[in-house]
Amino acid sequence: MTGLAEFVMPVATLTDPRQLRGARVLIVAMKTPGTADALAGLRHVHIDATLSIQNGPLKNELLGAAFGEQRVLGALADTSGELLASGEVVFTRNVSIMLGELSGRMTERAQRIAHDIDASGVRSTAVTRIRSLEWSKFTAWVGLAALSVTTRAATWRYLTDPGAALVVARIVREMGQLAGVLGIELTDESVLPVVTICSQSEEDAVAAVLKVGREYESRAPRHRMSALQDLAAGRPLEVHETLGYALRKAAQNAVAMPLVAAFYQVMAAVDRMRSESANG
Repeated sequence: MTGLAEFVMPVATLTDPRQLRGARVLIVAMKTPGTADALAGLRHVHIDATLSIQNGPLKNELLGAAFGEQRVLGALADTSGELLASGEVVFTRNVSIMLGELSGRMTERAQRIAHDIDASGVRSTAVTRIRSLEWSKFTAWVGLAALSVTTRAATWRYLTDPGAALVVARIVREMGQLAGVLGIELTDESVLPVVTICSQSEEDAVAAVLKVGREYESRAPRHRMSALQDLAAGRPLEVHETLGYALRKAAQNAVAMPLVAAFYQVMAAVDRMRSESANG
């Protein structure tokens, strides 16, 4: 581990999930493709509590199906890192891992898990409105991921470009409409101020995106979205589990999201071409 933390630590691993019998806390940190299949191999494991720091709300549904909703906590990672080809990890942002009960109650187990993560050096806190925070991050993430894959630029570069910032703002506003129909209250406590972007004029929304871009330029100029890292490394994109999930929810609730739909098709095409190239 390099960057904000510098250390080397051996980690015990299991290659056969049947060898695992139980765990106090299961944290899912793999990429979203293949999650359902991976969790299917763990259904026999006794889990006291489980959470996922994956992108998008689909993760909670998959965990609930595998282990029971009463064991699932919501979570989001407002942190960043990059896995290098060497196996090293560059730790670039350490804002907070927020977690909490999906019911909105504050519980001892949520506080205990957050305390243990925080004590490790990765900032973490237990919260009561985790659904709101998860969806607020997701609303921003869709716009950021779409532009990162299509521009292939560091985060600050497209967030400080007026045209790209306009597209990000419009995508966020479409996602905000979906959240509203689903009855989810968004918050500005996210990587982008999604409430400001959704509620103010388009000009003000773009200005809010540009402001965040300047902050990334000064504070995290090396930051690249995980989607761009996956593209550069030839890994599958999380397009179906994120943008695709949002579009399925939109179709179920008669919400039109033309920009999200367009970027979904573009990112899915990029992912297919990557797969075809990898398979010869």
